[in-house]
Amino acid sequence: MASYILKSIVKRPATLELAQQFGGLRAFSVGTQLNNKKTLADKTGKNIVLVDGIRTPFLLSGTDYSKLMPHDLAKEALAGILRKTGVSKEVVDYVIYGTVIQEVKTANVAREAALAAGYSDKTPAHTVTMACISSNVAMTTAIGLIATGAYEVIVAGGVEFMSDVPIRHNRKMRSLMMRANKAKTLQQKLGLLASFRPNFLIPELPAVSEFSSGETMGHSADRLAAAFGASRKEQDEFALRSHTLAQQAFEKGYFTDMIPVKVPGVDKVIDRDNGIRVSTPEQLAKLKPAFIKPHGTITPANASFLTDGASAALITTEAKAKALGLKPKAYLRDFSFVSQDPINQLLLGPAYATPVVLEKAGLTLKDIDVWEFHEAFAGQILANLKAMDSDWFAQKYMNRKSKVGTPDMNKFNAWGGSLSIGHPFAATGIRLAMHTANRLVRENGQLGLVAACAAGGQGVGMIIERHPEATAN
Repeated sequence: MASYILKSIVKRPATLELAQQFGGLRAFSVGTQLNNKKTLADKTGKNIVLVDGIRTPFLLSGTDYSKLMPHDLAKEALAGILRKTGVSKEVVDYVIYGTVIQEVKTANVAREAALAAGYSDKTPAHTVTMACISSNVAMTTAIGLIATGAYEVIVAGGVEFMSDVPIRHNRKMRSLMMRANKAKTLQQKLGLLASFRPNFLIPELPAVSEFSSGETMGHSADRLAAAFGASRKEQDEFALRSHTLAQQAFEKGYFTDMIPVKVPGVDKVIDRDNGIRVSTPEQLAKLKPAFIKPHGTITPANASFLTDGASAALITTEAKAKALGLKPKAYLRDFSFVSQDPINQLLLGPAYATPVVLEKAGLTLKDIDVWEFHEAFAGQILANLKAMDSDWFAQKYMNRKSKVGTPDMNKFNAWGGSLSIGHPFAATGIRLAMHTANRLVRENGQLGLVAACAAGGQGVGMIIERHPEATAN
């Protein structure tokens, strides 16, 4: 199936410059690569390791988590990582947690969730945000703090809760309410009442569009897919691949990073993701475009869905892990953040980040045994792969003499991805890292590469190396 997706070439007329270049893009290679067990030297002097990581089941928003608050869900992950590793809460020096859609009652969700999870009130915590790569930022911030010797043991993670997003009064109403709070006399209060207009009651919802462009991410993905000649059929096939592989991985017991969650008021124990749905090509083809109508190619089936979920990981030095009797999953070797045009290249973070982080680590594509890319949209993944395989794109946009090349698709998102498992924005980075670490063990690999796009035209690439004592549990 993967071979079919990447060998399909769109030959329809194109109007955009990118489409003109990619209409005749050659087929991608999906041949098996040999694992040469290349290892990397430590650059920090600390040999920083990912001891382990966990996540709650990822659920469609509005389902079984719907009555919680974000810090409730984050609490489950923060408590869960201590249970899984057996590390005492007193050992944790610092907590870094990501979130994107902020709950105003818990402005620093890292602190509130840590306290709710039973962490020491003497353990500092702060919250970070960088859209869909927020927990990657949490992880890399932990790397920096440990590398400088500020702390030794850090828990990093992220939470997203789309079941209850903050909705506020519009600016006119907020201004009126602020002035009303300061009004002292009856005359002042009556004057404010007289200035009220019905449109003051129109609420403001959290933006689902780019601030800089005003365009929704789905609309951008539709344009990107068209520009790179990613057909509707290709996208549906890739989405079906994601759901199929995720279902197989779950049934085989590979999602060992997922912990069960008991939600108050919900009878069952939640122990699986509820967005994985293996369909048929015929069923997928019936769905109508979701953003650019009627000719767009992005549908609810080939786009990631609004998701609730949380994750957490324990990060420390190899020496400290040994002192605590822990067997780490992986070394955190290298990372790089990138940014580009947020209008026409909003979702191309992986294409830009991959060569940067590979070169930084002294690696080539053939050195990578496990690939884990965030799947925002099937069209976004296909566009990134086609961009990476283009000399023209490399020369025009990436200041490179030749193309990056494409991953071995037999090693690419082999347990599904965000399209099927779900995408709680700030929690996804830990899932990507843990799937990489666990796949390296199960597939007898040595090096893995994580890459993801994010709002604002940003992205991340991370290199993860299997630890010699790692197990897949």
